[in-house]
Amino acid sequence: MNVTQTDNEVSRLRWQCRRGMLELDALLGDFVEQHYMQLDEHEKEVFKEVLSFPDQLLFDYFFGNGKSIDKDVNNVIERIRYAVTPEA
Repeated sequence: MNVTQTDNEVSRLRWQCRRGMLELDALLGDFVEQHYMQLDEHEKEVFKEVLSFPDQLLFDYFFGNGKSIDKDVNNVIERIRYAVTPEA
């Protein structure tokens, strides 16, 4: 993938990360800006799938009120949570 394709991909993802909940905006937006390019190709595809989920489901997944039955989705959710959560 060349630089222009990568820039276009990240721009599309930034737009998709704009959600109806401020908490999700911050969490997903920070992840795309700082960590998305470190994902492998499969994780990137799973991340894009995660972005198609409704806000309330994402909120539940990210803030511990639910868990996906899909192992790959859970792995990406945990990766996002770990990457953007400030250390205690």
